[in-house]
Amino acid sequence: MAGTVRVFALLIVACQDLFIGASFQSALVLDMAKILLDNYCFPENLVGMQEAIQQAISSGEILHISDRKTLASVLTAGVQGALNDPRLSVSYEPNYTPITSPALQSLPTEQLIRLIRNTVKLEVMDNNVGYLRIDRIIGQETVSKLGRLLHDNIWKKVAHTSAMIFDLRFSTAGELSGLPYIVSYFSDSEPLLHIDTIYERPTNTTKELWTMPTLLGERYGKIKELIVLISKRTIGAAEAVAYILKHLKRAVIVGERSAGGSVKVEKLSVGDSGFYITVPVARSVNPVTGQSWEVNGVSPSVTVNPKEGVAKAKSLIAIRKALPKAVKRVSDIIKRFYSIKDKIPALLNQLAKTDFFTVVSEEDLAAKLNYELQTVFEDPRLNIKTMQGLSDNGLDATPEDHSSFENLIDPLFKLEILSGNNGYLRFDRFPTPTILIGLEDRIKEKVWQPVKDTENLIIDLRYNTGGSTEALPILLSYMFDISSNTHLFSIYDSIQNMTADFHTLRNISGPFYGSRKGIYVLTSYYTAEAGEEFAYLMQSLHRGTVIGEITSGTLLHSKTFQVEETNLAITVPIINFIDINGECWLGGGVVPDAIVLAEDAVERAHEIIAFHKDIQALVQEAGDLLEKHYTVPEVAAKVSRLLQSKLTEGLYRSVVDYESLASQLTADLQETSGDHRLHIFYCEIESLHEIPKIPSPEEVGFLIDALFEVEVMSGNIGYLRFDMMEDIKVVRAIGPQLIKAVWSKLVNTDTLIIDMRYNTGGYPTAIPLICTYFFDARPLKHLYTVFDRSTTTVTKVMTLPEVLGQRYGSQKDIYILTSHITGSAAEAFARTMKDLNRATVIGEPTTGGALSSGTYQIGNSILYASIPNQAVLSAITGKVWSVSGVEPHIAVQANDALNVAQKIIGKKQLKRNSGKQN
Repeated sequence: MAGTVRVFALLIVACQDLFIGASFQSALVLDMAKILLDNYCFPENLVGMQEAIQQAISSGEILHISDRKTLASVLTAGVQGALNDPRLSVSYEPNYTPITSPALQSLPTEQLIRLIRNTVKLEVMDNNVGYLRIDRIIGQETVSKLGRLLHDNIWKKVAHTSAMIFDLRFSTAGELSGLPYIVSYFSDSEPLLHIDTIYERPTNTTKELWTMPTLLGERYGKIKELIVLISKRTIGAAEAVAYILKHLKRAVIVGERSAGGSVKVEKLSVGDSGFYITVPVARSVNPVTGQSWEVNGVSPSVTVNPKEGVAKAKSLIAIRKALPKAVKRVSDIIKRFYSIKDKIPALLNQLAKTDFFTVVSEEDLAAKLNYELQTVFEDPRLNIKTMQGLSDNGLDATPEDHSSFENLIDPLFKLEILSGNNGYLRFDRFPTPTILIGLEDRIKEKVWQPVKDTENLIIDLRYNTGGSTEALPILLSYMFDISSNTHLFSIYDSIQNMTADFHTLRNISGPFYGSRKGIYVLTSYYTAEAGEEFAYLMQSLHRGTVIGEITSGTLLHSKTFQVEETNLAITVPIINFIDINGECWLGGGVVPDAIVLAEDAVERAHEIIAFHKDIQALVQEAGDLLEKHYTVPEVAAKVSRLLQSKLTEGLYRSVVDYESLASQLTADLQETSGDHRLHIFYCEIESLHEIPKIPSPEEVGFLIDALFEVEVMSGNIGYLRFDMMEDIKVVRAIGPQLIKAVWSKLVNTDTLIIDMRYNTGGYPTAIPLICTYFFDARPLKHLYTVFDRSTTTVTKVMTLPEVLGQRYGSQKDIYILTSHITGSAAEAFARTMKDLNRATVIGEPTTGGALSSGTYQIGNSILYASIPNQAVLSAITGKVWSVSGVEPHIAVQANDALNVAQKIIGKKQLKRNSGKQN
């Protein structure tokens, strides 16, 4: 209420400065306050005003304002600013005489009729469109008085029209009690609708306005089109009508933002001071929006110059009348032609339940239809546009009527043998099967014979804009062995309702390039239609590597239909292009395995060819390392066989560098073994097998501060957080300083919380030493057993007989906090303590990487394999530790783990203390 304090402080000190008597001054302030409290329609904004007045009266500030009108202006600005309501104003008008207009219903009937005739105009326009202009909204009492007259002379003449233009552009007066009467004519009798709520502060009453169950004459209903025209002159009750009809989704509002009037504003005298305060005494709250048209006005659905409102309304009516037919036509086309049949019911259902109320243009309709259809199923081939939004992407068919096919061979194919015995074949258009068959001998001589002995073949489609899809099986057949009967793709034709499978052909002549040699397809943004399909198939068949730019995404196998009686057209895929995995290609462009600029594609192809020469050896070496070192031999053998099988099937043709090879190998290893710890990565040799660095005396303090956080909490609870597991050599080297700076603060606590929520691991060598501090010296405790697959040795890991400093012992409670990032050696420590029932684990399941892994170089490359080479057996059960991570005793969000631990400890301490007292 700081703003209210300032307003009344301003009023008081201004009156003081005007030498107004103290009693008069207080009366003036209290009168204004009472007027607001009793009349302002937002009383909740005045909470605390009495306290504000007392604060203002006790203020000693002086404002030097001697002119009363100036004072009124200053007070107006203050009140409006404090309450954020521009309708509030203060004026000084000592000679003001209120003028009260006679109530409309009190006028003689003849005068009422003349008034209504002057404020209402109607017309039945072309195409049976009604036009009704009302410049004053009459109240319910007047309606009751003149109901039959209004019906017979006004409503009856426009009720039969098929659409209506309701003109409120010049409506500047009216009564809110007429709202139910007007809105009811544009709605159905059932159900009744809550259309507005009016709160009046002077009487402190709230009145709900509802549509009426019965009316004189027929209703216009909620189906026929209704356009409401408004302007900046539209004010008061007319704004309420427009706002209600808009948010009931009953009318489209056309014009400009309305005036932003009020339900009711009164100018009230502040005692006999000559000051007046103008106050909104009633307010409207729309039940749909929870807001109002007051002050801000009604925003139109379609903004136009009000002078053009009628013309725009006629245009909108024509558009909106066409909507049901247009939507039905779109639905019919989809039902008949859309090639993905199982999606049709959902698409049609979505269109049937879609609300098109906001559609005011054909562009809107296209956008709305596209949005609704893509919401059900994302298919970029299914698209609706305005006719002017369509472009002619049609390409002339390749000519078939040449007198001799011989002249076509050179324009069709460009062949070259590049360095490294790599073939280069470019063709910029896919010829028809007729041409390919007619040129079969020439193609054999000019193309396949010269390239048959090359080691690799580069097929350049960077300038290929499409052509005949029917040529694909012929050209693809050359890329496989003659004896194969490889399924290439399938095509489903929705018009014929038939599916055709395409395989490699055996009846073509000429040397086959075979399925073993490398093929590298170059693409660009201009690669389109059949060119895209060829690239897509080479990827899906794992027969080639695609290099270059993402292709154009030109939609093929679609048909475009005009939506009757509109300027819209719908493009529908009528054919599904299905790969060997049963996936339907939805267009959108082919993403290359190696994305580079088109002009760099040939150079990049040579680099990838060189890289692919080493892949077989690298995959073989990865399998050999796995069989030699992985803890589960039978799984290792299975995974190794799978890698070789995938290599033979061409699944590694998509890898184009060490990074993608590492990623593919990792995915294959983990998928087959079910072990997420198997990992292939690449890096420089110098970064591996780092020897732990022993810190200098100067570095020890910094290291301890960086790794450890120590606190003794209330209740003698120790808290230890460390975010990395250091090597045993480092721990021993900094041991004395560690005991002094960390351990000495914790060893005498009653309970210890070890926070490993942020510890991702490190070296496992210090785990036995750390565990030792939490057990007694005798007997030594068996922690776990390690089986090393590489050396076939079995090591029983025990606690140590001696440690530096004092032990925590085996009796005091320990709580270990974990999260989903707790891993590696940190996870192994938590698992050991849980296994031996030495700690309660609270938090989230850990990563599942506790078992030790070895890192091995793959051949002489920069690739390395991280292979779990040690199986860790539980000291309690004798079983191998699971790879799924440590399940906490108490599972909670990591952020809550510390609070939960403290609560558990607090309850235990309270119980223990209660037992001692008893």
